[in-house]
Amino acid sequence: MDFAHIIQTVALYALPVLFAITVHEAAHGYAARHFGDPTAHLLGRITLNPLKHIDPVGTIAMPLLLYFATAGAFLFGYAKPVPVNFGRLRHPKRDMVWVALAGPGANLVQAVLWVVLGYLLVAAGVQERFFLEMTRAGLMVNLVMFAFNLFPLPPLDGGRILVGLLPMPQAMAVSRVEPYGFFVVMALVVTGVVGQYWLRPLMRLTASAIELLLTPLRWLLF
Repeated sequence: MDFAHIIQTVALYALPVLFAITVHEAAHGYAARHFGDPTAHLLGRITLNPLKHIDPVGTIAMPLLLYFATAGAFLFGYAKPVPVNFGRLRHPKRDMVWVALAGPGANLVQAVLWVVLGYLLVAAGVQERFFLEMTRAGLMVNLVMFAFNLFPLPPLDGGRILVGLLPMPQAMAVSRVEPYGFFVVMALVVTGVVGQYWLRPLMRLTASAIELLLTPLRWLLF
């Protein structure tokens, strides 16, 4: 195993990952407070301090273990979820959708900003490979978090969005999956179902949309 390559990969992805998970979780907390639930605010979780959102097992130990165990072929991790009391939202079923969307939405915005930063570095004549690779890593990390979290199964954000959008009987049926949802999602990830039929297609579509959105900037700079 090439440890120099491992160290370089960790260095490239560390900052984008920290930004991605921190802003994602803070966005959930901010949206919850906006719609009436101050739980995250009272616990000090609406913050850009990454230490408040890092889970020692899910954010550090698990990704590193999987990286070494699979030679980088498979990675998975998670942050410490921001606590949201959906019952305290002013309109729980409707507002749940916006609170859930806030996290992936924050990742989408960050993906756009990493691409913009990459364009600006190239336009400024920066040729340092490390910084250019970091902008690509930032795009990739946020595309993965955006697409994965939108998978429509609780407890992922996409599952909560689905519960908020469905009529009450169907919403209740979907919400009952939540205690087992994490294990179902993991099984689908390991078998390649999520990657092949959800993650990669949605990431490609989102990357194309970002490229189209930033076409005027690209014309202006280059």
